[in-house]
Amino acid sequence: MSNINYSHHQESSSDHETRGKTITCKAAVVWGPGEPFSVEEIQVDPPKQMEVRIKILYTSICHTDLSAWKGENESQRVYPRILGHEAVGVIESVGEGVEDMREGDYVVPVFNGECGQCVYCKSDETNLCERYRVNPLKCVMLADSKTRFWTQNGPRPIFHFLNTSTFTEFTVLDSACVVKIDSDSPLKKVTLLSCGVSTGLGAAWNTANVQPGSTVAIFGLGAVGLAVAEGARSRGASRIIGVDINPDKFIKGKAMGITDFINPNDVDSVSEKIMKMIKGGVQYSFECAGKLSVLREAFLSTHDGWGLTVILGIHATPEMMPFHPMELFQGRRIIGSVFGDFKPKTQLPLLARQCLQGVVNLDGFITHELPFSQINEAFQLLVDGKSLRCLLQL
Repeated sequence: MSNINYSHHQESSSDHETRGKTITCKAAVVWGPGEPFSVEEIQVDPPKQMEVRIKILYTSICHTDLSAWKGENESQRVYPRILGHEAVGVIESVGEGVEDMREGDYVVPVFNGECGQCVYCKSDETNLCERYRVNPLKCVMLADSKTRFWTQNGPRPIFHFLNTSTFTEFTVLDSACVVKIDSDSPLKKVTLLSCGVSTGLGAAWNTANVQPGSTVAIFGLGAVGLAVAEGARSRGASRIIGVDINPDKFIKGKAMGITDFINPNDVDSVSEKIMKMIKGGVQYSFECAGKLSVLREAFLSTHDGWGLTVILGIHATPEMMPFHPMELFQGRRIIGSVFGDFKPKTQLPLLARQCLQGVVNLDGFITHELPFSQINEAFQLLVDGKSLRCLLQL
C-alpha cells in the first residue's frame, strides 16, 4: 500500500510532499473481460487544470462495475482499466482553477458530473451536464485526452472508467465529478451515495415523485431496487411489491419497506399476478434488473391511463425496447433515470444530511466488508447474489 498515511480526520496535505508529483500506489487493474483483478503498483499523475487527486478511503462494488468487468457491452471494452465508481475519499491535491474544494476536504466521486455553467446544468429539467455527464465510452481525461494512470513498468497507460475509477488508492477526477461532504459524515455510509442509494432514492423521489398512499412494484432487489423501496416507503407508499428470484432478498427488503413479494419462478406472469393483487395494476414500477423481459413485465404491471415505469437497469446493446408504439397509447408511460435525477453538486450534500438524520435508513445496504486486496472475492459475492454492497477499505 501507499506509504502516505491518512487518518479519517481532516488534515492538510502540507504534512507530506506529494503535491505536484507522481504517486506510486496500489490499484486493482483489469486487463481483459472477465479476467481476475490484478492488485499491483501503478503510477498516478498529479491533477491538471480543473482536476483533483483523491486518496480513496472506502470503495464499494456495484452491478455496473460487474457488467464492465465482464465486458458485456463490447463497444465499451478498453483495457487495461481501473473500474469502480462508488467511494469516499479525501483530496490530496487540486489542479489549477479548482476553487470549491481544497486539500483535506472529504469528498464523494460521482459518475454524472455537474459543471454548473452549461445550459444543461442551468436547466431545472435535467441533471445531465454537457461535458461531464455519465459516458461509459469515456476512458481518458478531458483536459488533454490522456490518462492519469500508468503501469509501473513501461510505462503503459491505464484507462479511466465512468469519470471516477475508484479501485485504486489514489485517483484523479475532473472537479465537476467530485462532491464535498461534511467532515463529520460517517464515511462508510456516505460511500453509498456515489451511485446505488442516490439512484434508487432519487428515482422514487424525483423521477417518479411517488405520492402518499400510492402503489409500487420494484423488479430486482439489489441495492438500487432496495433504495427505491426506501424512497417509496419514506414517501408514504401504501404497498410496495418486490420482485426477485432470490428469496434472500425478500428478507432484506421487508426491513426497507417492501410489503409484498413475488418470486418470478413461482408464477406464470408477474404482471398478471400484480394485477390480481392490486386491481388495475400499480401506479409506479421500477425496472432494476437490466433485462428486456423484466422491463416488459414492469411496464405491463402498471395501471393503464396513468401508470409510470422507471428504467434503472443497465441494458446491453444492441437490444431494443420490447414494445409496440401503440401500447403507449393506453396511457402508460416509461422513462429512464440517471443518478436518480439528482444534480450532484447542488443536491447531494442535502441528501447526505437527510440520510444521516434518519429520513432513509442506510444501515442495511452494506452487507460485507473486506480489505482491498480481496477485491476478487468481493466481486464473487456479488456474482453469487450474496451481497448488496461489499465495502473495500484501502
